Amino acid sequence: MPGGRRNPLSVSRIVEAVKNAKSNVHDAAVAQVSQSLEKARLGEIPFVDIEIQFIGASGLPKMDVVGTADPYFVAHIDDKTSFVSTVKSQTLAPVWNEVWRVKNVPAVANLYVEVMDKDDDRPHDDYFGKFKVSVDAGTKEVDIDGPLFRKSRGSFWLKIDSHPSTDDDPSKFPYLFDGPIRYSRHFSPTVGRLTNLNDARLYSTWKMYLRSVPVVFGDSFQGWNRHYKAAQNIFQGPTSLAVRSGIQAGHRMLYARKVTNVFGVMDTPEDVKQLLRAGSVNPNTAPLATGAIGVPPPAHATRIKPAVYTYIISAEDSSFRFSETGAAFFVDFASKHALHSNCAEQVRYSGEFHPRPVGGWAAFDDSTPDDEVEWELVIDNNSGTYAPDKALLSKVEELFALNFPWFRVYAWDREDPRLEESVSACREYALKWRGVSSEELQPHTKAGEETLEHQVEAARAQEVSEAAGVERDDVN
Repeated sequence: MPGGRRNPLSVSRIVEAVKNAKSNVHDAAVAQVSQSLEKARLGEIPFVDIEIQFIGASGLPKMDVVGTADPYFVAHIDDKTSFVSTVKSQTLAPVWNEVWRVKNVPAVANLYVEVMDKDDDRPHDDYFGKFKVSVDAGTKEVDIDGPLFRKSRGSFWLKIDSHPSTDDDPSKFPYLFDGPIRYSRHFSPTVGRLTNLNDARLYSTWKMYLRSVPVVFGDSFQGWNRHYKAAQNIFQGPTSLAVRSGIQAGHRMLYARKVTNVFGVMDTPEDVKQLLRAGSVNPNTAPLATGAIGVPPPAHATRIKPAVYTYIISAEDSSFRFSETGAAFFVDFASKHALHSNCAEQVRYSGEFHPRPVGGWAAFDDSTPDDEVEWELVIDNNSGTYAPDKALLSKVEELFALNFPWFRVYAWDREDPRLEESVSACREYALKWRGVSSEELQPHTKAGEETLEHQVEAARAQEVSEAAGVERDDVN
């Protein structure tokens, strides 16, 4: 009451105390990591290269009213590098057997893992619990600590292999991702039940983690292009905040982690070819993929698709994010590259790329099986939003040759006549031989189709409505 003594056990003070305690713990952990890293750089603590095999978990509690749970986990080493697993559907004993290799880790580092339950119908995923272990070598069984009174919520198995770092100067690039190259494929929320297998690629984004990005690029980043009108609308001026907000909402929808995501690893040339093939799995039309409802697969589903892709290499997490340049979700958005980058003010690099048989599509005979010809990747800097420096194209070529050694790689400037010729041949081949329509070469929507931008606006309206409802409840 007015003038009275404040209740020491008030909810607000408890919340404030919890926040302060969390902040203090986090600050202490950051200080400890910094101290350990500095000691490692001075040679007082050795660096190690580690390989972590996340085997699986058991005894997880049931989380869903209907069904069991869809578990996945997020792991990080000293908050310096992170790993997100695949989602395992409808199980309380998931088996992952996923591998994560990291170079130049201080031997005293810790591995932190949070185990989550994926829930596509809710804004936030459910939380099983967490655990922490050292990066010492060995096979480990760890209890998963739940949120209430450290109650055990199952067990987790993993195996860690460790050996002294092989780099001459491991302190130069600590916590360096070293594979394997993993990717996730995400489907736009606008993908429809009647979308066929070939068209499903126009509703897909891919996210892939590449090796040695900081090693190859060093301290080089590409900032947004201040001479490009579309970029100016996104990054400066009184309306830029609203523009960015819409693009970022679209990005979250496109790259959302869902049960329907497709995951894979790039270990062989066949893995890369499979990703580039025209045939796709639309999560809303699974029977279509097997012909179970009497609809045959596309004629060229097993062939590498002649297609041009829009890409960015993230400055934030070194991920390689891309989609077909004609993807339907680009309609009404100011920048393709900003949509992929989540409106990052800088990226490592950006542009477009396309696969082609050796020598180009113009000279290719369609009767030749894909496996009987060598393949090339042509990558460029065709990005108005970031206008990457052409002087770094040799670095781009080096990076992709390192990560995809089975392909010849050519990195060409957007104004190089060879690039224009190769892109034109790719698109002409798609139109003539692979059943691609001219509309698919550029962002488009079909009659009556809902756009991603429309879904973003609908979600915003829903958030405003819910916020207004909360305010009314508080007043009442």
